[in-house]
Amino acid sequence: GYAIANTLLESGAYVGLHCRANVDMLERLVEQYPGKCSIHVADLSDCGNAVTLFRDFEAQAGKVDAIINNAGVALDTPVKTPFESWESSFDKMMNINLKSAIVLCREALVHFVQNDGGRLINIASRAAFRGDTADYMAYAASKGALVAYTRSIARAFGKQGVRAFILAPGFTKTDMADEFIEQYGEAHAIDDLSLERLTTPEDIAPIATLLVSGLADHATGCSIDINAGSYVH
Repeated sequence: GYAIANTLLESGAYVGLHCRANVDMLERLVEQYPGKCSIHVADLSDCGNAVTLFRDFEAQAGKVDAIINNAGVALDTPVKTPFESWESSFDKMMNINLKSAIVLCREALVHFVQNDGGRLINIASRAAFRGDTADYMAYAASKGALVAYTRSIARAFGKQGVRAFILAPGFTKTDMADEFIEQYGEAHAIDDLSLERLTTPEDIAPIATLLVSGLADHATGCSIDINAGSYVH
């Protein structure tokens, strides 16, 4: 998210920056781009906060041109986990990865239809298409559902000026990947790739920026793989 926001700011956009807790990192962007961005804190495990998040930025910005749903969590949820713990992890992933993203899409759709359109970019995952390991099946399910919802938006709202896109990264070197790296090792992740290194957020940010720009509107509904050749479909 930070890399995408930074690239958008470099390109001249006004950006609403969302975080759950790590305000210090975003304050660096506010200092670097004064008057070009604002910070909005929200815990998206509570889907009601997604409504507040959108409406706070809407009230500040006036017109919203694009939403990028990047917030996500991948929790280790093997089927042998005691049910109460498994269900808690499953619900948290569904709330953050899927339901809050859908709530933000809903708020954006209402706004876009009333304001001559806009663009939605939902960050899904390679796992939505090829599946994931036994410990991360619930994560794959949350991202697969997000793909279906995004495609439906593209088909249903295109004539009302809405464009919707899916970015599907593979294993990406972010804080969220730390648990996997600790469990399996970085070499294991690299062995799965066709390229020589893990994907980084800086590999994804330019593509998100392109989609926001409006230069690729006729790709609405598409899924763009960014997985270093580890899954081709």
